[in-house]
Amino acid sequence: MAHVNGNAPKITLYTNHRCPWAHRAHIVLKELGLPYEEVMIDLDRPREPWYLEINPRGLVPAINFNGNIVTESGIVATFLADAYPSHLLPASGSPEAALTRARINFFVDTWFSKAGSYWFKILQQDSDEEKEKLCKEFLHIVGKEIEPLLKDAKPFFGGSGRVTLAEALTAPFILRIYALVKHGLIPQSLVSGFDTLPNFSKWATEVVKQESVTFIWDEEPIMAGTKKKIESLKAQSKAASK
Repeated sequence: MAHVNGNAPKITLYTNHRCPWAHRAHIVLKELGLPYEEVMIDLDRPREPWYLEINPRGLVPAINFNGNIVTESGIVATFLADAYPSHLLPASGSPEAALTRARINFFVDTWFSKAGSYWFKILQQDSDEEKEKLCKEFLHIVGKEIEPLLKDAKPFFGGSGRVTLAEALTAPFILRIYALVKHGLIPQSLVSGFDTLPNFSKWATEVVKQESVTFIWDEEPIMAGTKKKIESLKAQSKAASK
């Protein structure tokens, strides 16, 4: 938990619990033990003018931190971790800390640039054959790119015994992959394949157990909403191709 000097900051978090990007901010706030107020943004409706004044992009999350607006999930999460150095992220200022921060940045960048889009691609496929093909590709990429980066996880990134920013920024997506398999939206072969990746499997299994990761997670409506969104996207795609 962060050691807050003096008065605790006044934080308002603009969020939606269905959004994996907003989920990142919740994890960081929970890990740091920072108090905050929550304002829910309805993502199914056009954004209201008052919110577009806060974040002209209309996205979540955004935070008001002591009167200052910070937007974009990775920036919000890193700002909070920088403001209150902790187990999540060491304060900069030494080569050792810089190396830890660089390794975390590389891990997160590798996940999203190499592997992160596969779960959504799999969801959009109609045929089981295409889904299985993408599952195999995903497992190959995770084995090649992510597995080696987790060789010293104990159980978390870089040998940490507690959640780091590497987990905070990727956990919402790891959690959703497991849930999508459980609900039959992604083939079971994906999770079965994780067993061939011992570093990743051990790490991911611990990540999805953490209270900071699960405390806002409401699986049934999130999965129902995901299924509805995918059906809508497929219908739009078919209509556009006619």
